[in-house]
Amino acid sequence: MLIIRPARESDCTHILALIRELAEFEQLAHTVQATAPQLHEHLFGPHPRAEALIAEWSGQLAGFALYFHNFSTFLGQPGLYVEDIYVRPDYRRKGIGLTLFQHLARLAVARHCGRLEWSVLDWNTPAIEFYHSLGATPMSEWTVQRLTGEALKKLATGTSSQLDG
Repeated sequence: MLIIRPARESDCTHILALIRELAEFEQLAHTVQATAPQLHEHLFGPHPRAEALIAEWSGQLAGFALYFHNFSTFLGQPGLYVEDIYVRPDYRRKGIGLTLFQHLARLAVARHCGRLEWSVLDWNTPAIEFYHSLGATPMSEWTVQRLTGEALKKLATGTSSQLDG
């Protein structure tokens, strides 16, 4: 039996374990720096930055989705961005991913969001096919840009090489 529920404070260590499993699957385990206390602060602290759903199958932790609001200036509406969605291998092909996305879509509609968005690695063909079956449209004309680590700090402090010229 499948249950989708909002994450609770006691779920932070379980969410972290799922994040690590996802990172391993995506061949990015070396990049995970998150800790359970950080998750607790950003999911349940005084100024929550994100929300999470937990998927349980017959009482067992089967997966999760972590999401937050963004905003579309073109639509003039908030959106819901899914940072991570993951279903453990033993629980795949049971409709859990679909049910998580349906739950997220209901939240987006209830919150008057103009869109539901997420990213997927270009080599993850099964996920891309699944998302296509949901009616998702790839945004192939857009590329993700990211500042992190030293580059972020340099820009923040005005020491970026681009600021010299």
